[in-house]
Amino acid sequence: MPENRPLRVAVIGSGPAGIYASDALTKANADVSIDIFERMPAPFGLIRYGVAPDHPRIKGIIKSLHKVLDKPQIRLFGNVNVGTDVTLADLKKLYDAVIYATGATDDQDLAIPGGEHTIGAGEFVGFYDANPDFEPKWDLSAPAVAVIGVGNVALDVARVLAKTGEELRVTEIPDNVYDSLKDNQATEVHVFGRRGPAQAKFTPLELKELNISDTIEIVVDPEDLQYDEASEDARRSSKIQDMVCTLLEQYAIADPKGAPHKLFIHFFESPVEVKTAPDGTVTALVTERTELTGTGRVTGTGKLTEWPVGSVYRAVGYKSDEQADLPWDADKNVLPNVGGRVLTTGPTADGIAGVPGSADPEAEKREVLPSVYTTGWVRRGPVGLIGNTKGDANETVANLLADAEAGRGFNPEHPELEATEQLLRERGLTWTTWDGWYALDKHERELGEAEGRERKKVREWDEMLRHSTTG
Repeated sequence: MPENRPLRVAVIGSGPAGIYASDALTKANADVSIDIFERMPAPFGLIRYGVAPDHPRIKGIIKSLHKVLDKPQIRLFGNVNVGTDVTLADLKKLYDAVIYATGATDDQDLAIPGGEHTIGAGEFVGFYDANPDFEPKWDLSAPAVAVIGVGNVALDVARVLAKTGEELRVTEIPDNVYDSLKDNQATEVHVFGRRGPAQAKFTPLELKELNISDTIEIVVDPEDLQYDEASEDARRSSKIQDMVCTLLEQYAIADPKGAPHKLFIHFFESPVEVKTAPDGTVTALVTERTELTGTGRVTGTGKLTEWPVGSVYRAVGYKSDEQADLPWDADKNVLPNVGGRVLTTGPTADGIAGVPGSADPEAEKREVLPSVYTTGWVRRGPVGLIGNTKGDANETVANLLADAEAGRGFNPEHPELEATEQLLRERGLTWTTWDGWYALDKHERELGEAEGRERKKVREWDEMLRHSTTG
């Protein structure tokens, strides 16, 4: 640990992963100073830009994140891109350690013929969540659409596609999003899963919320509610999975309510091809019927079905962006690490263990990058819930503090608080602050209040900067 000054830590990313790591640091070591760097002008990452606008209960997480960022040991530097505006080499001169918590926003590819004509769910989420990195307008002219995937992101996409623009206008969406959603022509939304209901990754609450809208009819074919021995075991061993299956069974036997939009949930249908017209317009999705093998897995039956749809969205998982100046695991799309300690890509020259306290034989053949750590989805991939993110943060911080106690740090040349702002000024950068978020938050609430809603989100980058207190 440094003497006569706080432990200086840079956290890259202001989503839940980065904020939870910052919180864990403040709780474990009172003498710590943390600077959070965020590429966007506004904080909160996927909580702001990855949660559907009709899910205000999830956005309540922001309240707890607020309490962390209110702590005096923490500063926010928004509108700063680590990797281009400042580098890891720059940070080594200012901080004892760096934690990368950059999350995952890109979509995984769909490796089937015509898969390049599908739309990544993350792109659509970015649109309706008013992320300035994504398109401001959206073509919703297709009367029938397909969504591939059986996780919560797939349900979010399907639900937004099935709702009317007027239903969503009461949320925080800005005018550009409403202008596209009000012209939505979709009356049929088809969600496809390769396996069965016992293998679906929905949460019960997400599944139940599909039926709240009076404009949406949920349709589940009773023939799709099949279970083998492994599926039954999955239900018995998980209350959540059993609730998911029960809800799907209730949808399958429910009386029709005559809603104008139909949302079909199909199981045992594996996508095999996206068909297109000569101009590239999607005309159909082809799936192969599958069946359970007895182990919870499925095999193809050879029976093909062609579904006439005008758009296909793939919700098959997110992937993280490769980070500048760091090794990268291209297979898993994560920073190679053990316990949050970032590893080099190759073995050490002498074969001596490089990871302190590691029980992983492979890790013992690899070196760690001194004082470089990772947490959240860029550490383990886009899986798990908020509880997993907190657990990641706690483990990463514990390893960071153990290394700092042992003297394994950057030994920065300029650990003074003012050195960070001085560097940003020298680079000619404009940055947003935590006070700036309060100013932007106030502006968005005033925009919403004028229209009788809680908030109206600002989408444009320059407008966010204009309404934020900047450095």
